[in-house]
Amino acid sequence: MSNAAPTPAGPAEDPAGPGEEWNAWRAERQRTLSAPTGNLALVETRWLPAGEEPDVDAAKAGQPDTVTVTTLRRVDLVTGAPEHGLRFWDADSAAIRHFEGVEAFPYDPAWVLEAAYSPVPGARRIAFEHLRDNGGTRDLVVPGDITLTVDGREYTLSAFDDDGTLLLVFGDPTNGDTTYGAGRFLFVRRTDDDNRVVLDFNRAFVPPCGFSDQYNCPMPPRQNRFHLPVQAGEKRPVFRDGFLAQH
Repeated sequence: MSNAAPTPAGPAEDPAGPGEEWNAWRAERQRTLSAPTGNLALVETRWLPAGEEPDVDAAKAGQPDTVTVTTLRRVDLVTGAPEHGLRFWDADSAAIRHFEGVEAFPYDPAWVLEAAYSPVPGARRIAFEHLRDNGGTRDLVVPGDITLTVDGREYTLSAFDDDGTLLLVFGDPTNGDTTYGAGRFLFVRRTDDDNRVVLDFNRAFVPPCGFSDQYNCPMPPRQNRFHLPVQAGEKRPVFRDGFLAQH
């Protein structure tokens, strides 16, 4: 197994400097993680009994001023019926108070890769196992195939549609060692060419479930698992006073 980073498929020109843009991305990432409804603020996801509609005002009653309540919806894996839920976000959560930052690999331009993109007509759906579904899968829309060669091996990756943006859930041998165990996320950047995309693995990030156990994140399918270590992007969150082990 090679530990060498792949060679970029094409130049990545950035007048502001890719390293500077990456530093700005890192700073913004730190800010959003600690925001009042950021990943670190989620303290409870409460699924309601079948047929019950969420009541945000009732849920908010008696909560501290630092708490925000929002709604969410999913489909029951067995019946296919809609399920409604409530999320409780605390701007003064223990995770926020103990958070120090997210470790990351140094910026490496060799991990900015161009890839071929082949749109697939229609709403093709692919099963993704989710972290807290006990082996169950949820179908997500994958609008096209991403094809690239890394370290001599060709991959056909499946990135799903996340509110109009392609989100890649990927795994590699660093997971559980130097990076978050369940894999990492990466937003895929489109180009002026409908058949080309850019994968900047320097912006690979720890999924929301790495900051709160109240998320249910998709896990990398087999085709999205790389054979070599992807030594770029975020590694793991860092907390003070041993909070990571408790969290």
